Amino acid sequence: MQSASSAAVIAPTVAAPRLLERLQLGHAAVGVFIALVYLAAMFSSPLGAHLVRRYGPIRASQLALMVSALGLLLVALPALPAAPWPWLTLLAVPGALLVGLGYGPITPASSQMLARTTSLRHYALVFSIKQTGVPMGGVIAGLMVPPLVAWGDGAAAVLGTALLCVLGAISALPLGRSLDDQRDRSVPWPGPAQLMAPVRLVLGHTQLRAMALCSFVLSMSQVCLTSYFVSYLTGDLGWTLVAAGAALSASQVSGVAGRITWGVVSDRWLGPRRMLLGLAGLIVACCLTVPWLGRDSAATWVVALLCVFGATAVGWNGVYLATVARLVPHAQAASATAGTLFFTFFGVVIGPPLFGAAGAVIGGLGPAFALLVLPLAGVFAVLWRADWR
Repeated sequence: MQSASSAAVIAPTVAAPRLLERLQLGHAAVGVFIALVYLAAMFSSPLGAHLVRRYGPIRASQLALMVSALGLLLVALPALPAAPWPWLTLLAVPGALLVGLGYGPITPASSQMLARTTSLRHYALVFSIKQTGVPMGGVIAGLMVPPLVAWGDGAAAVLGTALLCVLGAISALPLGRSLDDQRDRSVPWPGPAQLMAPVRLVLGHTQLRAMALCSFVLSMSQVCLTSYFVSYLTGDLGWTLVAAGAALSASQVSGVAGRITWGVVSDRWLGPRRMLLGLAGLIVACCLTVPWLGRDSAATWVVALLCVFGATAVGWNGVYLATVARLVPHAQAASATAGTLFFTFFGVVIGPPLFGAAGAVIGGLGPAFALLVLPLAGVFAVLWRADWR
């Protein structure tokens, strides 16, 4: 379910070169799409905490996946070869918002399940294993989308991902009875004040506030990698779409391995603060290396850098989410996760458009990666000064 939800966000960006050609849009549209997705996710994540209480984590996740599938359908319609009206392009806007509405509740739902069943000494590892579903979604998108684009154009790739979301929702049907046993149908739908209660929880908690600020920046580097690197490889380095998609999949596989590895290292040796400091340093090194790549760069070295980039920029989430869940009682795990994700997704909302604009002004996406070092310096400051007692 986590992988299908992640693929719903990443697949349109992998198919972006063909979709943008069909819709006659520039590369900046990728940033706008991602911004709309995560703008909706900002508010659906706090809503997800209430959905979990009312319906249970499995039913809440199934509902979220079906909403994402509907959003992908709207994104695909204007890109169909037989689309009769140019104004159908506007359907991509509500489509992106629906994908985001479906993406937001998935993580709070899973955190609520794991927080009540996981030993404290294995928190980072177990949460990291669960979070491997996010880069696995990138692996699926990187491997599935290019062949579907070659077979039936960009719309076919997006529709295939919508089907994956439906299958993900169906696959969880046997789990509902046992994992939704704490749902309370009497929980009312939240008003604006209740909806933002998870955000107020984070702002009033010193350590949660520090984690939220760090995730705000780290999420920017992650989504710029997953959303723009295919366009960077095909545009700046001249790679084919199939080769670029395979390289993105390699980075996501590294993200899977990285999330598990960092979880073990955090639990056994470094702890969350030093682990996140180390990951931020490696991300900075990758961002500074990308501009040195060129069309004559060996593919082996490009993929190797991309794998390190994926292991770090994609691999930090498990340690982060485990730390958030560890800082509050089990009953508040979904709310604390939802509240911090509000800031995580806010970083994604403003990051890709700024990144795309920077690439357009500079004349290439490579130098734009180096500019990510500036906000990453803030992560070092927050982690260094935070009270971790």
